Amino acid sequence: MSAASGGPARPKAILTDIEGTTSSISFVKDVLFPYARRALPAFVQTRGQEPAVRKWLDAVATENGGMCSDRMVSEVLQGWIDQDRKHTALKALQGMIWADGYRSADFTAHIYPDAAGSLKRWHAEGIPLYVYSSGSVPAQRLFFGHSDAGDMTAMFSGWFDTEIGGKREADSYRRIVETMGLPAADVLFLSDVVAELDAAREAGLGTVLVDRLEDYPSPRTGEATHGHARVERFDALTLA
Repeated sequence: MSAASGGPARPKAILTDIEGTTSSISFVKDVLFPYARRALPAFVQTRGQEPAVRKWLDAVATENGGMCSDRMVSEVLQGWIDQDRKHTALKALQGMIWADGYRSADFTAHIYPDAAGSLKRWHAEGIPLYVYSSGSVPAQRLFFGHSDAGDMTAMFSGWFDTEIGGKREADSYRRIVETMGLPAADVLFLSDVVAELDAAREAGLGTVLVDRLEDYPSPRTGEATHGHARVERFDALTLA
C-alpha cells in the first residue's frame, strides 16, 4: 500500500505512536503497568523527596484536594493505572519507575520486527523520525533505548508527549509540526487509534491507520477507518 491514499507520497518526516503501533498493547498492559503498580508505593517512599518526583506527587495531591499523605497519593496513582488514565503526572512517575526496571534488565521493550525494520530503513533513507505517545518523553527514550531490537534512540529526531497536548486534539499536531519546522502536509502520522488520526488529519498531516491483527483481532475496514489509509504492518506501507 502506498501512503498516497492517505498521506504524502514521500513524507519529509514520519511521526509514530508506540502502543498498538510500533509495539504490542499487551506489553504495556501486561508488563509495564503491573510493574509500575507494584513498585509505586516503595518508589514514592524512597524517592518522594527528590525534586523531580516531588513535583508530580504534589501536583496529584493538589488536584485531589490537597491530600496530606504520600500513601494516599500512591493509592490514587495506582487507581489511575488500573483505569489506564492518560495523566501527565502518572506518566512521568511511571517513566521513572520503568527506568529502574529497564536498567535492572527486568524486561526489554517489545517492538514488532516489521516496525523495527521499517524504522531502520526509513532512517537510513534520510527520513527524520519522531515519536508522539501518551507515555512521557523519558519513558519513550527508555522504551526505544531498551527495545527487543536494541538501542534505537539515535534514529529519532524528536519526542513528544501529552505535555504538548492531548493526542485527540488537532492543536497538538499543529504544535508538533511547528516544532519540526515543516508544513503539516509533509508529515505522515502512524497510529492505531482512529480518533488520533482524525485529529492529525484535521491539522493537515498525512495519516495511516496501523491495524495490527495481534492487537485488533476484528479488522477495522470500510467506514471504521474514517477514510484513513490502512495497513496491518509497517512493511506493508510503501513510500513512493
